[in-house]
Order: sequence, then structure tokens, then C-alpha cells
Amino acid sequence: MRKKTNRLGAFLKIAVILIFLLGLFVFWRDHQNRQQVETGETTQTQTETSSKQTSSAKKTASSTLPEVSPNDWELVLVNREHITAEMNPQLTEVGGIQVDSRIAQNVQDFLAAAQAIDAQEHLISGYRSVAYQEELYRSYVEQEKSADPNLSQEEAEKKVQTYSQPAGASEHQTGLAIDMSTVDSLNESDPDVVAKVRALAPKYGFVLRFPEGKTDSTGVGYEDWHFRYVGKASAKYMTKHNLTLEEYLTKLKEAG
Repeated sequence: MRKKTNRLGAFLKIAVILIFLLGLFVFWRDHQNRQQVETGETTQTQTETSSKQTSSAKKTASSTLPEVSPNDWELVLVNREHITAEMNPQLTEVGGIQVDSRIAQNVQDFLAAAQAIDAQEHLISGYRSVAYQEELYRSYVEQEKSADPNLSQEEAEKKVQTYSQPAGASEHQTGLAIDMSTVDSLNESDPDVVAKVRALAPKYGFVLRFPEGKTDSTGVGYEDWHFRYVGKASAKYMTKHNLTLEEYLTKLKEAG
């Protein structure tokens, strides 16, 4: 009888231990499950927060851009990567040159403001047809080859393209570009005068089209006299953020 009692007691002890261990396992499993759920919820929350922040940042960035479209007429892009056929804009004469009639008043006001800075400021060039640009470009290439007979045709053209463009690649054909300076030579105007004129240009919808340090973007070297009409809002934004037309159009397209 005593042996049976001892065996029963031992069995009960083992059963208690097993129940205790089982309880510990169940507790540990429930704890792990709760942690996984909490971690999942936290990760999801962080992901959602990050997504919202990114979306908000994009909206903020795009909202600071002017409310314009890269397809607007004043933002037309003409360069060696965007060869364009004759555009035939309606023209108006201002200061001895022709410009797109839609910007004639802006050109007149811009010229007057520039002359208030320096009376020598004058308009040099405006609209040029594709045919005329072809003649002009060819003459520049011949001049470069005459100045240096060792230049190949390709080398001469590459040199010319730092200051003049092939037919179809010059934005003068848009009627939205003007050359304006105190002298009739490129990059020979007083830098202080150029800086002041450039600073007031956005007020009239213009930007200095080929600024220093932007050749990689424009494909053209610095030109102190070439101004391009892009509209007042765009001109102010581009000048503030030091953007070329190519860079600005990229931002507009990215913003959708």
C-alpha cells in the first residue's frame, strides 16, 4: 500500500511539473505572438508615416513651382537636342528688331528698364528665321576655319556651337529670344551692368538664357547678352533657383 502511495505521489509531482512547464511554454508563445503583432503594427505605422511624409514632401515641392505647364508656348524648348522647324510667329518690331507679338510690350519695358541702368543698352537681335540662321551659322563656321586652317569641319562647327546654333536649333526662331547689351560684342559688356540687368529681367518675364557654369545643361557657353522670355512666374523661379530652361522643364515634368 505504501509503495502505491509513493508511486502516486511521484506521478502527481511529475504531472505538476509538466503542467507548470506547459504553462510556461504557453505564456512564452503568447508573449512572442504579441511582440510580433506589435512589431508589425509599428513597422506598418512607420511605413505609412514615411509614405505620408514623402508624399507630403513631394506635394510641398511641387506646390512651390509656378502653376505652369511645360507645354506652354512661352516655355518651348529649342536647342541641339530639340531641333524645330520654322515656327512662323506673328511678329512686332521693337527697337529695330522683331519679336513674337505676344511679348512686344515686355521687350519694350525690359529695354527701358535696362537703359535706366545704362543708356548704352540696346537691342541687337531678335527673331531669326531658320533659313537666315543657316546662313549665319555657315558663315561663322567658315570664319573659324579661315582663322585656323588646321580645324576640320567638325571641329569648326563644335567651336561655333559654343556661341551660335545650327538651323533649327536656335531659339531666336521662336521670337522669344533677344540679344541686348551695351556693346555689339558678346561677353564684352560691363559685368556690373550685366548683373543688374539680369537681376531685373524676371520682372519682365526674361532670364539670362546661357549663364556661367551651365554649359553641361544648355550645351552653350556663357552669353551676357542673350535673354529669353519664359513668363514672369517662371522667370522669377528659375532665377531664384539658378535653373536653366532645360533644368526647369525637367522639374515641371517630374512634378507632373
